[in-house]
Amino acid sequence: MGVDLTPLEAIGYDRVLAVPPAGDLGYGPAMRDVVAAVAPDVIIPTVQDELPQIAVLADILGRAATLGRADKTPARVVTAGAVPSAIAADKLLTMWALAAVGVPVPVHAPANAFASAADAIAWAGGPVVVKPRVSRGGRGVVLVEEPADVDWSTVGPAHVVQSFAGGTEYAPQTYRAVDGTVRSYVLEKTVLKQGRVGNAADAIRVPDGSRPEIAQLAVATVEALGLVGPVDMDIRLDDAGRPLVLEVNGRFGALSALAPELLAGVLEDHLPR
Repeated sequence: MGVDLTPLEAIGYDRVLAVPPAGDLGYGPAMRDVVAAVAPDVIIPTVQDELPQIAVLADILGRAATLGRADKTPARVVTAGAVPSAIAADKLLTMWALAAVGVPVPVHAPANAFASAADAIAWAGGPVVVKPRVSRGGRGVVLVEEPADVDWSTVGPAHVVQSFAGGTEYAPQTYRAVDGTVRSYVLEKTVLKQGRVGNAADAIRVPDGSRPEIAQLAVATVEALGLVGPVDMDIRLDDAGRPLVLEVNGRFGALSALAPELLAGVLEDHLPR
């Protein structure tokens, strides 16, 4: 069973039900009604926008499943706590939280700290990336090498500025089990949709153990943020070859099919036995 803004037919789903957007006050009641009607064993959020809401609603949704189950067993919700989920859902808060514990990240600042794109470039000493603090995938991400590359009047406190790391980009797929064990599988983005930034148009899984520095950084990131379950993130090498964490998504990512161990972990941890 699935939920979405529009209840279209989808391959692999018996049914897709409509719910309001995650930012709508009707989202919580609609999700509770769906869970009560469907009585699922497991609830797996997959959309970045809904993660903070789901984390807050986790107990409510889990109990709602008991209304439709003879055995009154609550549903398991695959999510971290409210605080980790909220931090990971905001790219600026993610940068601040990781930098505070020594996890390497690009130089970063709220976009409204700069009066112009030229000021941001001068501050970073080179190209910068401007991105929405709360977004999905590569939407709204802009590489700014020259002031004319972006209309600064459209940039404000809802955006974050990061120094641009120009090396290879990786998308480690990481799973933190309920027992605290963390495993990471490294994917290399071979083609980006926006050329030098953005979502991956293509990616490969590198042999396990071949990029231990990327896998280890992904594990440290998940532990630093307190995330659990499947985690998708972007890590990129800077000009000196040092890996930096660009952003973190506390959910299955668009490339997670290349690391089926994540779904296996969810099923092992959360399905009734």
